[in-house]
Amino acid sequence: MADLFDSDSGGAAPGAAPPRPLADRLRPRALSEVIGQAQVLGPEGPLGVMLASGSLGSLILWGPPGVGKTTIARLLADETDLHFVQISAIFTGVPELRRVFEEARHRRANGQGTLLFVDEIHRFNKAQQDGFLPHMEDGTILLVGATTENPSFELNAALLSRAQVLVLTRLGLAELELLAQRAERAIGRALPLDGPAREALLEMADGDGRALLNLIEQIAAWKVEGRLDAQALAARLMKRAAQYDKTGDAHYNLISALHKSVRGSDPDAALYWLARMLAGGEDPRYLARRITRMAIEDIGLADSHAQTICLHAWEVYERLGSPEGELALGQAVIYLALAPKSNAGYAAFKAAMSAAKRTGSEPPPRHILNAPTRLMKEQGYGAGYVYDHDSEDGFSGQDYFPEGMKRPVFYMPPERGFERELGKRLAYFARLRARRG
Repeated sequence: MADLFDSDSGGAAPGAAPPRPLADRLRPRALSEVIGQAQVLGPEGPLGVMLASGSLGSLILWGPPGVGKTTIARLLADETDLHFVQISAIFTGVPELRRVFEEARHRRANGQGTLLFVDEIHRFNKAQQDGFLPHMEDGTILLVGATTENPSFELNAALLSRAQVLVLTRLGLAELELLAQRAERAIGRALPLDGPAREALLEMADGDGRALLNLIEQIAAWKVEGRLDAQALAARLMKRAAQYDKTGDAHYNLISALHKSVRGSDPDAALYWLARMLAGGEDPRYLARRITRMAIEDIGLADSHAQTICLHAWEVYERLGSPEGELALGQAVIYLALAPKSNAGYAAFKAAMSAAKRTGSEPPPRHILNAPTRLMKEQGYGAGYVYDHDSEDGFSGQDYFPEGMKRPVFYMPPERGFERELGKRLAYFARLRARRG
């Protein structure tokens, strides 16, 4: 593979162009050289099938930074003999877009198509996204958009209907190791790292191939004797900041992971995702609110103390702040993960809301209406009402639903936690109600 890379890795000769960054020199020259993304590029993957059939369509490449979106787009143009044009939604306005479309139209008239690669395509507003549609439909451009955000939330439905979304994934450790070996061949020597330090380097890249190559380029410039261990490497390199956008897709993915870990009674996983969000800079007050919601939604009356634990943890954070108050949130997460789970109260409330919407005009039965005036008494308000405290067992068994409405059952507690006792009470009252007609 060494012949694929420029041999220069040191300083440039006087008057010569400065050396290209390692990440640029190692850019693959063919799709077969791309490391990772086999689920997309393989023979049975969507791109592999498209290229084999000669029917490449517009695409949206969705994935984290440094996984090959730009490289794949450029190589697709090479594979299909299309003219490659790259723009960024951050720096491109309407005048520039018009010029790009006009040039593509002239190119098409001369017999050559255009692959337009739009980086950060989600940054374009709705009107700008709509502007691509006629040029996609008449074949002026083949659009390949790249985004780090969920296209379902960020792109227009009309644009999505005309392009296939391909999901690119962060590089695994084995793939990053292959990339590191390719870089070592390019620079002509092995990195001065022992085994644990090399593993630490791959972890620092956090699935981002471009970040790994930038780190390797730094290490290659060091003058060191022997091999560095993990501690020495950490002293020389700052760990790459975790990828986390408090308003983006990662935000929703991580809170979903935290919620489902709690629901799945896994305190270790729940603590991990809580820590990931805190380390990414998430507002602990947002987490306190979501944790309290988990107590209500997934534990409910199976352990009503869970809500109290969450509210107290929230209050502790408000009093102590970070980082001490975050420990209270961690302890609340542990309690929730280990608490008995039940969504019976949540399900009952949703069912009751649904029934209320269907029967929203039905009045209460007359026997439970107050009759403060003589006219209301003459209309039968309050007639036949039985005061429960005067009944045997403090239970009258009367019907409190609208007249003519079949009695529904909303709340069905499971045999878990405190709801086991609530189920016994429900059964007891059901027996009394049946006995008293």
